[in-house]
Amino acid sequence: MTVSYKPILLADDNPQDAELALAAMEEQRLAEKVTLCRDGSEVLDYLYRRGPYAARPEGQPTVIMLDLKMPKVDGLEVLRAIKSDDMLKRIPVVIFTSSREEQDILRCYAFGANAYVVKPVEFGAFRKTVTELGLFWGTINEPPPPDPAPAAR
Repeated sequence: MTVSYKPILLADDNPQDAELALAAMEEQRLAEKVTLCRDGSEVLDYLYRRGPYAARPEGQPTVIMLDLKMPKVDGLEVLRAIKSDDMLKRIPVVIFTSSREEQDILRCYAFGANAYVVKPVEFGAFRKTVTELGLFWGTINEPPPPDPAPAAR
């Protein structure tokens, strides 16, 4: 059986967490399909194909793994922008953060997050969690089809 790996967008400003997440996905051969953004502004540039991403190939990621506490534009604002845009709102967004604050959890689900996962502190648990998220969202989950007639931006 051939597994089709779908593109994943990882948004995390913490270099250690990003490196661990990419290494865990690489073990499952997902890393070649993972794009890393270091802040919320970069995520929006990627999704809207602006700036350094203007020439990137068409299409959107199958899932966005989004940290909350990021510079420039925080994860909550990115989530709000994604879920309020008709062209982007169907992209699943998994909040992957160190915050266990009830208010953060409630706000993320209110803004349309598809899942909220607290980053494990222990290395092995972190790796296992990222691997399982990558496998589920990158191979098992069937994303919504692309919009057949996207409106010009």
